[in-house]
Amino acid sequence: MTDLAERFPENPLLRPEDVRPSIEGLRVECVLNPGAFRHQERTGLLLRVAERPAPRDGFVSTPVLDPCAENGVRVLEFRTDDPDLSRLDPRVFQYRGKTYLTTLSHLRLAWSADGVRFIVDEEPALIGEGRMETFGLEDCRVARIDGTYCLTFTVVSEFGIAVGMATTSDWKAFQRRGVIVPPENKDCALFEEKIRGNFYCLHRPSAGAIGGPYIWLAHSPDLIHWGGHRAVAATRRGKWDSNRVGAGASPIRTDEGWLAIYHGADNAGRYCLGALLLALEDPSRVLARSEEPIMEPVEEYERRGFVGDVVFTNGHIVDGDQLTIYYGASDTAICGARFSIRGILDALSH
Repeated sequence: MTDLAERFPENPLLRPEDVRPSIEGLRVECVLNPGAFRHQERTGLLLRVAERPAPRDGFVSTPVLDPCAENGVRVLEFRTDDPDLSRLDPRVFQYRGKTYLTTLSHLRLAWSADGVRFIVDEEPALIGEGRMETFGLEDCRVARIDGTYCLTFTVVSEFGIAVGMATTSDWKAFQRRGVIVPPENKDCALFEEKIRGNFYCLHRPSAGAIGGPYIWLAHSPDLIHWGGHRAVAATRRGKWDSNRVGAGASPIRTDEGWLAIYHGADNAGRYCLGALLLALEDPSRVLARSEEPIMEPVEEYERRGFVGDVVFTNGHIVDGDQLTIYYGASDTAICGARFSIRGILDALSH
């Protein structure tokens, strides 16, 4: 094992009990996978807060957004002995051919003066809106481009999983830009500067019988319309990232290339972190890739939770050579770890 992480001794930084439910009748099941940024000398996290009703024996339920319902949320409930019900894992179930999530997620801000102790806002920053977001918003990545914070996040509905976008300059007013990449897609990380006159992003379509959940690259003139899609990194048989891969936060410019932190899962569903090094002028060209993870789920809070054996990141802060990664542990709580960028580069296999 080559685990390069210096975990915060204060981990977990935020747990479900640290977050107030957004609606009466729901409880916070998980707080996870935050976007990270700096604003006015504070560290901000844009948390994914996953909520659901208290469980009832003999039933499985899911909350969905419905503007006609009281409090804007409708709870669907099914008997566990119903032959039309299929429970896939703690996160997902199917009923009569339709797939549902067991929780409803929104995005909420948390603030810190030291990057360790966070105070969570009482109310959500962004919740699902419209037919494309009835199952909620998840896993936001934050990129600062020309003084504007650009937020890319997963939107979920009965129509599929897609990439939505919003922008803000002050973290008070948000401009929604709608779906920028259609289903099935997620894990969209924007580069924070143009390359050869275009914006770039990494994203993760989900393939069917041919291909797989691989990392792709695209470019855009305006951050809204994306084209030039190319596969960058696929899964690798027999390795720690054999089942799926997806981008973390914005790639980091180094003298040697763009350093992109990514997650990979094996066939047992164990999630680790690794790194790609992409060419500065042509980020579709992979210069190096982690043979072994740079971080694995080894601590108790990473191994046991809502979904065990998971470290997952979509948020980091760069301070010179120090990379502070904020990550979801076991799909339950939020933790932090520090890395040396030089150390990650030296560990890559060229």
